[in-house]
Amino acid sequence: MKKISILPDELIINKIIILRDQKVLVDRDLAELYGVETRVLNQAVRRNIKRFPEDFMFQMTNEEMSIWKSQIVMTNSEKMGLRKSPYVFTEQGVAMLSSVLNSDRAIMVNIQIMRVFTKMRALLYSHKEILRKLESIEKKDIEQDEKILLIFEYLKQLEQFKQEETLYKEHKRIKGFKQDET
Repeated sequence: MKKISILPDELIINKIIILRDQKVLVDRDLAELYGVETRVLNQAVRRNIKRFPEDFMFQMTNEEMSIWKSQIVMTNSEKMGLRKSPYVFTEQGVAMLSSVLNSDRAIMVNIQIMRVFTKMRALLYSHKEILRKLESIEKKDIEQDEKILLIFEYLKQLEQFKQEETLYKEHKRIKGFKQDET
């Protein structure tokens, strides 16, 4: 079966934000991707609210909304159009949207969004594996550093012992005192 993409993956990825330690999409961005108005998307959700528990969809707090608005480029007229905090959808919420939005475009976009989430999970896993390996190498480096420091400490002690021995040999001997040479 041929994989059809109607939007570049980067467009979807750029719209995914992290909120409350979850990857989410904002209602207005989803509406744009689906080719519908935000109010139409939210209306469809409200008509099917039982399908969207809190772990599928939630509304931004005022604080989250102000942080979000400061991070994205919005014209003043766009900011003025935001009278209430937007809804955000987790991956499961986006999947559920496909059951309430039945246009061909919505279905295709939904499939593509699900694929993007899957790719992101795979990338995150590979990054975690790389991080784990780096931590292992760093731990080995620390162990090597400790061993090297110990070697230098022993060398310092050896040098100090040699200096003391040299000083001992250079001391003037008390006349009439002989040391047994056995």
